[in-house]
Parts: sequence; structure tokens; C-alpha cells
Amino acid sequence: MFFNAVYYPNWHVYSERPPSNLNFSVISHAFYAFAWVKPDGSIYLSDEWADDQMEVDGEKGALRAFGALKRRHNILKVVLSIGGGGKGSEPFAAVAADPTARETFARSARALVDQYGLDGIDIDWEHPSDHQQGINYLHLLAALRRYLPAPQFMLTSALPAGQWALQHIDLAQAAQYLDLINVMTYDYSGPWVDRTGHHAQLCSPSRPHNDAAKISGQSAVQYLRSRGVPVSKILFGVPTYGRSFLGAKKVGDRYKGCGGNEGTHDYRDLPLQGSQESTDNQTGSAYCVGKEGFVSYDNPQTVAMKGQFVKQNGLAGLFYWTGTADSRDDKRSLVLGGYLAMHS
Repeated sequence: MFFNAVYYPNWHVYSERPPSNLNFSVISHAFYAFAWVKPDGSIYLSDEWADDQMEVDGEKGALRAFGALKRRHNILKVVLSIGGGGKGSEPFAAVAADPTARETFARSARALVDQYGLDGIDIDWEHPSDHQQGINYLHLLAALRRYLPAPQFMLTSALPAGQWALQHIDLAQAAQYLDLINVMTYDYSGPWVDRTGHHAQLCSPSRPHNDAAKISGQSAVQYLRSRGVPVSKILFGVPTYGRSFLGAKKVGDRYKGCGGNEGTHDYRDLPLQGSQESTDNQTGSAYCVGKEGFVSYDNPQTVAMKGQFVKQNGLAGLFYWTGTADSRDDKRSLVLGGYLAMHS
């Protein structure tokens, strides 16, 4: 049985995408994003109205809506994700460095798990940026494990795919504390690179056009294995969004900026109207080209390749950022397609 997990961002309740929109017949885990951290280490809900107060699927708050869904779907695990990009990760370095703050962090994590009947905690610190922060990250995981003992509770962590981010962590030791490492095998290319590229390629091209193009899902898994991480603890990430490169037509082109919402389009809106979708079977990447330019993403063909990769290499499964940006059409759904590829 391979895991098929989704992240659910709390802000999606405002765009009429409640938890009940997800296809729980093929979902094993829901990572609820995000709770945030105060400087003293205490954890708090990033949107108390959405998380705990507004009516969502007939419950008071989206967290309780997930609790109700969990009771209806016995295999579903609901995990609270703490951190996220930007502001969400900023306090981690100082908190992890302070033994008192670490203790507060772990104690408040357990309190939230108990309050909402959750199955565990996901640490999304993006990311320890030097050797000492890597050591402190391990101290933070150790403190959490004391309050969230296995196997009663899950402890997971989302980490970037590149060696540039992972090199500061003793990954073998981290894996001893963690049930799953959710590897963010996407965002290799975006507005931070000078030329277009596939942002979630399964395999690197034979001739990468820049350093970003050298990174792939395959290279990330190989690096984790080389650092002593059991493959059975690796959850492979799939983006349900595309990255836009205006004015470009192919990989390696220069571009004029990025379209969509901060450079991205939800997968459910892809391919863009009037554009042509293509699949690169060599790298395991999909893209569309049209009036806007070049948009890189995953489609049913590439997610099937990733599901097969999970099976062949004995990984834990797939996860999707985010479940609610997926297509509602079964023929286009990445979450359904990944599940079928792993279990066929």
C-alpha cells in the first residue's frame, strides 16, 4: 500500500474549496497547512477564523471539518503542518537553537494534536541554512518525538529537493525521528532563473542548460539514499500548479516575466486556453505553449511516470501541493492518476 497524500492550505476555504472537495477514496493523508510559530516557541493557528471558527462543511472551522472526514474515512490521517515558505519559516532557526523554546514548541504541538484529534505534526522549515541550524533541526525533532511518541503519533518533515538545501542536515539521523520525509520535488525553475526550465522534472536532461536543470526528482531521491535515508520513508512531491514564463516557447528560452498568480497557474486551469499541451517523456515533464508563453507542470502522463518511479524504487508514495488545485475531471486528476499508477 503506497501513501497518496495531499496538502490542504487553510486559505482555500475562502475560494469555495472546502476539505470535502477532496477525493478521499484515494487519499491516505491530509497535511493541514499552516500553523505558525511565535518567538518563544509556542505554535498558533495562522488563521483562527478559517481553522477554528467559520462554518466549513457543517463544522466549526476547517480543522474540525477534517476531524469529521477522518471519522468517515477510517484510513485517513490528518497531520498539522507547521511553517511554510517565507514568514512561516522565519522563527524556526531561533526557536530550534533555544532549549526552552524547543520544549515550548513540542509541548504546544502536542496540545494542538490533542485539541483537534490529529494524527501528528509536519515540520515545514524551509530550511536549515547552515551546519548549526542542521544540528538544531535534529534537536527540535527529538523534542517533538518525546511529546509525540511513535507509533501513536506521526512526525513528518517537508524538505527541498536540492543538495544545496539538504547538505546541512544529518539526514540519516533525521530519518530516525521521522516517519516520512516529504521531498518537495518541484520548483527547480521559476522567476529566480534566467532561462525557462521544467519545474518538476522526474529526470534531468542529458545536457542541462543551467544548474537548475540538473536537479530532478530522481537526483533528489538518489541523494537522500546516499545520505542514509530509507527509501520507505520518502514521500515524493507532485505540484498541482504550473510555473509561467512569459514570451517563451521552449526550455532554455529567455523570458519576459511570469504570468498567473505570482508566476503560477493552478493545475485545474491548465493547459491555458488556446495553448498546446505537450509531454517530454525523457524528463517526465509536461508543458503548454500559447499566447502567454511557456508553462511547466505535471499532467496525467507525468504523474503516472512518477507513480511508477515510486513503485519501482520502493518509496513511501506521493504527495501533492495542493489537493484542492487538482482537476475535478477524473481523466485529468493528478491525485487520482498518481494513486492508480502506484496501485495498478
